[in-house]
Amino acid sequence: MKHNDNFLKRGREHHPQVSIGLFFILLGVALLVATNDWLNLGGVREYFTWQTALIFIGFLLLLNLNFLGGLIMISIGGWFFIDDRYGHIPELMKTIYWPSVIMLAGLMFIISYFIKRWKRE
Repeated sequence: MKHNDNFLKRGREHHPQVSIGLFFILLGVALLVATNDWLNLGGVREYFTWQTALIFIGFLLLLNLNFLGGLIMISIGGWFFIDDRYGHIPELMKTIYWPSVIMLAGLMFIISYFIKRWKRE
């Protein structure tokens, strides 16, 4: 039984090179977007803030199939990015943002269950 548990753990782990590769790909995309100002934020300094770092880390977590951690990082970074960028958060956004995040967290739990079940088969 112990051997079987070890096998399942090894099957879920990612090789460090895959994570590093994903990091560099996303960093390259972020630099491409920032240097070409595709989001109309202004200079490169406006793109690389602590809020966008949280969002970036969240996307890395999502790509490594850590759905809940990625969702939390993206949600917190997005909330403060909107607040910092626009000066205030619109009332509609205040009323639907966090309930939406909670519903997405539930959806992530369901999706991760089916992914784990699919990998075991």
